[in-house]
Amino acid sequence: VCGVSPYGPHRYHFVKQKKSWTEAQSYCRQTYTDLATINNMDEMKKLNEALKGKGGDFVWIGLNRGNTGRWQWSLADGSFYSVGNSYQKWYSGEPNNAGGNEFCIAMKQEDGTWFDDECGIICTFVCFDYIFINDKKTWSEAQSYCREHHTDLASVRNPTESQLIINATINNNHFWIGLFNDSWKWSDQSSSSFRYWNSTQPDNNNLTKCAAVSVKDQGQWEDIRCEEQHPFICHEELILIQENLSWKGALRYCRENHVDLVSVHSEEIQLWVKDVAQNASTDHVWLGLRHTCTQGFWFWTSGFSVCYDNWAPGNGAEGEDCSPVERTGAVQARGDQKWVSLPENQTLNFIC
Repeated sequence: VCGVSPYGPHRYHFVKQKKSWTEAQSYCRQTYTDLATINNMDEMKKLNEALKGKGGDFVWIGLNRGNTGRWQWSLADGSFYSVGNSYQKWYSGEPNNAGGNEFCIAMKQEDGTWFDDECGIICTFVCFDYIFINDKKTWSEAQSYCREHHTDLASVRNPTESQLIINATINNNHFWIGLFNDSWKWSDQSSSSFRYWNSTQPDNNNLTKCAAVSVKDQGQWEDIRCEEQHPFICHEELILIQENLSWKGALRYCRENHVDLVSVHSEEIQLWVKDVAQNASTDHVWLGLRHTCTQGFWFWTSGFSVCYDNWAPGNGAEGEDCSPVERTGAVQARGDQKWVSLPENQTLNFIC
């Protein structure tokens, strides 16, 4: 069977079987990479497209609540923050989490200091790039507004940005910025701070500890009971292993640690493989492509037939020389990045 998959940092797979969150996590880890992680609004829009017409109420994603929270910025762009960026400007005695329910951060106009407050309180707010919105909303509503009309709620990385934000505001005691505290964690250990909660969510109680996409609510998220049975979204990643192994060693490594050696059964996946292979430390990178001498054809270890191919001239012939070892397929790490036939005992980097 020949398949086509979309090209991107994640490939999302909708699974219509109904499972609990933990069962869904196990299924995704066995079959793909993990339950879906969503890194930004673009990925969320793609996921929503994938869910159109699927019906039902909720679909599991890979977010669940742990025991310890951490401060993070609403804009989930790792390249935007320098390593060790730790600028903070708390008002005296803050954050104090008064009442155990203060998870969102407001900034005082008079001196730029921060304090934690209940996320459901309504305040004015500042979006990127230093755009003051003189309209009072809850923190989640402010976040949604900024994402729809600008980029996101404002981050404050240094004193200069703090002053620019203060300069943008008009006669306001305090206003929301993009800092929040939560204890929600992604199943694949991603550090993504992207969240897309419904404005009344999460409940953050001890009963509802798993996140699901609300199919009927523009794809916004709700926290629900983990034991509920719902369809789910897995994601798949291509992982370059910069370790030199024989083809059989690479196959064993991928199957023990991930899913399988990569199968390139469409042009979209070839584009994805080309991006990943460029970072290899060897000139060629193993694929899940193998030749059988007894039957005289090439096949993918995942079970796909070779419908799409990208062989370099002189490679991929049906009548491969089978002595002294079986031939296996690799992709050129650079240049034209075509496929080549190599003896299986060569040692190369590989893609799972």
